[in-house]
Amino acid sequence: MAVAPEEHPAEDLARLAELHGVATSYRPAPDRTVQVSASAVTAALAALGVDAGGPDAVRTALAARERELRERLLPPTVVQWSGAEPATALTALPALAALPAGTRLRVETEDGEERIVEERAGEQRAGKERAGEEGALIADLPLGVHRLTATAPDGRTGEACLVVAPDRLPAPPGRSYGLLVQLYSLLSRRSWGMGDLGDLAELAGWAGHTAGAGFVQVNPLHAAVPGAPTDPSPYRPSSRRFPDPVHLRIEDIPEFAHVEDRERLSALLERAGRLRAAVLDKGALIDRDAVWELKREALEQVLAVPLGPGRQAAYDAFRAAHGRALDDHATWCALAEVHGSDWHRWPDGLRDPRSAATARARSALADRVEFHARLAWLTDGQLRAAQRAAREAGMPVGIVHDLAVGVHPAGADAWAQQDVFAAGMSVGAPPDAFNARGQDWGLPPWRPDRLAATGHAPYRDLLRALFRYAGALRIDHVMGLFRLWWVPQGSPPTDGTYVHYDAEAMLALLALEATRAGAVVIGEDLGTVEPGVREALQRRGVLGTSVLWFERDWEGDGRPLPPERWRADCLATATTHDLPPTAARLTGDHVDLRDRLGLLTRSAAEERAEATADAAEWLALLGSLGLLDSPAAGPPGSDEEEEIRAVHRFLLRTPARLIGVWLPDGLGDRRPQNLPGTWDEYPNWRLPVADSDGRPVPLEELVASPRLRALLDVLRRPDAGPTT
Repeated sequence: MAVAPEEHPAEDLARLAELHGVATSYRPAPDRTVQVSASAVTAALAALGVDAGGPDAVRTALAARERELRERLLPPTVVQWSGAEPATALTALPALAALPAGTRLRVETEDGEERIVEERAGEQRAGKERAGEEGALIADLPLGVHRLTATAPDGRTGEACLVVAPDRLPAPPGRSYGLLVQLYSLLSRRSWGMGDLGDLAELAGWAGHTAGAGFVQVNPLHAAVPGAPTDPSPYRPSSRRFPDPVHLRIEDIPEFAHVEDRERLSALLERAGRLRAAVLDKGALIDRDAVWELKREALEQVLAVPLGPGRQAAYDAFRAAHGRALDDHATWCALAEVHGSDWHRWPDGLRDPRSAATARARSALADRVEFHARLAWLTDGQLRAAQRAAREAGMPVGIVHDLAVGVHPAGADAWAQQDVFAAGMSVGAPPDAFNARGQDWGLPPWRPDRLAATGHAPYRDLLRALFRYAGALRIDHVMGLFRLWWVPQGSPPTDGTYVHYDAEAMLALLALEATRAGAVVIGEDLGTVEPGVREALQRRGVLGTSVLWFERDWEGDGRPLPPERWRADCLATATTHDLPPTAARLTGDHVDLRDRLGLLTRSAAEERAEATADAAEWLALLGSLGLLDSPAAGPPGSDEEEEIRAVHRFLLRTPARLIGVWLPDGLGDRRPQNLPGTWDEYPNWRLPVADSDGRPVPLEELVASPRLRALLDVLRRPDAGPTT
């Protein structure tokens, strides 16, 4: 129950909130502190299972939390960074510094080996308890997620997850540039109305072999929540752990060649051709639901073909590796076919994935569960094939996949992992300079306490699944590893508060899984960032994201930041999927678009004047650096092709490890893929890549575009690189 601030002893509520990682204030700027409401704090605590509904409840909860922290021997997770010099013994770690003298520590490693250290104070003795071996130092623990047990002299015991992680994540193998594209928008003459994994493999092969690119970055390919219509945003998925089979290239599935009803399959291919032609030749929007309807019909036939012995063994291994998580995902998909895609509206017994009713339904729907499990396996296989194609084309990184910040509340992950999600809460963002009303993304957050109690198992499993097929991983809103803005359902985003996570554990697990996969990690760290976060990410080797138009000397005169002052550990780009393409930025078309949709908060004349001045200031810097081959005499956009090339010459002058090229920029496309602040006013996530006239360009024409090739020639020059 929410209560008015004056009913609480402020200091007790603040202390209780602090002990549970709930913020009572935040700083949107170094010189400004904002106090959050007591109702927001109380609601966040309630979502964490803490009753703060009155002064007595606050005092009781505070006493209980202080007693719990005082009496426990170990925190939920202990991190030991490997590679630091000198090597650190476990009992010297800050998390274990308060252990009583004589506490006995036992570690069970991932491979079942047991090690023991005795004596918190005085000389430590270390050894092995397997096969009678002696002398192995506890500081020499292997990388991994181990189990730590502490036994105090008074008999108290405690357990913790012990993460031994490398000091830093893998670095990019040299400096390279790559293409950024929303996969659905990349149609070829072979795809079924939206880009697919066959198109991704083709683009990667061409970009690596012919254009000298080092990577291709795509949008999240997570499984979507089916609907009527399906939410087209790739950032509100049903599941982040399993990919969406809508991206399958049906003809590339080996069993496709053995489908018996060729006439029916031929009819589906004809319908797919009409759907593709509607987008590429007639200007229709991408219709994900229509694409999936066709692919599902085809897959019903393809999956009726028995697997050969080798394929069956590979599928069985996949099912065993993913275990209950895959069973839950496939079960949700099967139940959604019967009861609809919002599990909150299912019959009572089916809302619990562990109930007897769900077990009976899983058995009754065994064929459909098997169907959806097979789809996950097939999609995983084509994702790995795309990464192989990229590496075989010479790409040092390959495919960069995108991890969304959360999942849809009605989807498979929210159903299967209810115990680790915060009920009644949604992730968003507080008010800032770009959105005075704040943001509510409609995504349920993980509970940090429950996540920690599992040893962060859902997070570990998610990372491991994505790294199966990723050369690099982009983490959307990477600041969420540290804290997230929780908004109580039914409240405006302004009435939220930050809830903190165990950032050290999250980073350690990220470093561990990325190292095991040999993958790079890029954090999307745009917008308001808590002090110290970028530094912590950089220290561990997580690359940041730097977008040209935002890189100004904000602590000085506000002018564009010269290239030598950009950070090196980043992916540097001219734009993103949420921002205007570079041609629109230069010509002011993005202002005209927002004006037509009624999204401007000032007069169109004021917005245009500011946009023109911004572009002119950047072009003046490019000209002063000699990056414009032939500076235009007119306003920004007078020679947009040359100006776009100059923008990318500038990015090459920075020390950035990775340079990203928004693929539509190579064709002059002026339309953003997503226009924040709109829903049905603009066709977000449904536009094919197009040229400067808005004409869709299929992959086969795109790779032959003189304009695109001229831009990529700038980036592949052997002498291109940062100035020193």
